[in-house]
Amino acid sequence: MSMTPKLIVFSSLFPSSVRPHAGIFIRERMFRVGAHLPLTVVSPVPWFPCQGWLRRWKPDYRPLPARMETQAGVSVFYPRFLAAPGFLRRLDGLSMALCSAPLLRRLKNSGHNLIDAHFAYPDGYAAVRLGRWLGLPVTITLRGTEVPLAKSGSRRKRMLLALTGAKRVFSVADSLKRHMAGLGADAAKIRVVGNGVDTSIFHPLDKSAARRALGIADAARVLITVGGLVERKGFHRVNELLPALKGKHPHLVYLIVGGASPEGDWSERLRRQVATLGLEDTVRFLGPMPSAALKEPLSAADVFVLATANEGWANVLLEAMACGLPVVATDVGGNREVVCRDELGLIVPFGQPEALRDALDRALAASWDRETIIDYARANGWDGRIAVLCEEFQKLVERPSAGAG
Repeated sequence: MSMTPKLIVFSSLFPSSVRPHAGIFIRERMFRVGAHLPLTVVSPVPWFPCQGWLRRWKPDYRPLPARMETQAGVSVFYPRFLAAPGFLRRLDGLSMALCSAPLLRRLKNSGHNLIDAHFAYPDGYAAVRLGRWLGLPVTITLRGTEVPLAKSGSRRKRMLLALTGAKRVFSVADSLKRHMAGLGADAAKIRVVGNGVDTSIFHPLDKSAARRALGIADAARVLITVGGLVERKGFHRVNELLPALKGKHPHLVYLIVGGASPEGDWSERLRRQVATLGLEDTVRFLGPMPSAALKEPLSAADVFVLATANEGWANVLLEAMACGLPVVATDVGGNREVVCRDELGLIVPFGQPEALRDALDRALAASWDRETIIDYARANGWDGRIAVLCEEFQKLVERPSAGAG
């Protein structure tokens, strides 16, 4: 009789009652795996003794969730790990492992037999240590933060140690796999499994009705970006191009959907930029929205733009395409792998504002085959991706030498 994988999903970035939008993309992926395989989530939370005192000046600093929540029938644990600010953050991986070990030992004793970590550092590094201590195989999913983190020699070393110790590595994009292999990771161990799109949630609505709901005129040309309001996502890069674009598209509207994220909060900075550029009648901040509600602003738009500095596999691109939108995106991470054909959108070099402006102008003026774009998104649904993950997890628990490397 074959053994059933019983997963411990290990990620410090996971939604909670106090950070509902953190790591939604991990939950989207792994809860779909959870429809086929039993799993429990462990999401370590950074803590140090004086952080409550710091909240007097920074109320949103490291909010602490309950020790355990139940989400869609899945148990999600939030053990605390000692993480002092500044120089001592280099110990986060070890601290995360030590402070999570008692909980993971209990989960192993209850039948859990595989650790599935997300991000190579510090989560993957901690997970490989835990796997070694507990005799459990470990998988790591590369999601894109590895690229900037690898610029630090000490972090790069720890990431490569984690990838060496993992039994299997998944990458959400081939570009990310190639990048890590170039740094010394074993490419043969890495399998590319991109994210998918849920077309039962993301599908086009009637454009005129969607615009009426948002108070947008039918004659307007509408750009949209969805994401955390942080520097990396590049909302400010789009804003600075809008005055020139309005010269050719006088009824231009730019919808910004999103809010603060674990990376930071540029909300006020973006609003100041909009005011300085005199774009209050052009840029609309819609705030964060649940996934189920995003199809309305996406359906109201003409073009999706993502002027990001770094991505793994930006699921939001497929979500926009599922609503019929062509995409203009920077040539970073896996963006070119998602926008892989000319009929889907335009890819521009990062850091070249003129190229981005010209691409947006062309995209707004072009006539796109929306059905072709929607069909492409439908072909990139979740089912195939989840089948691959479940197959890989099954192989790992059936191997006789199951311990981490």
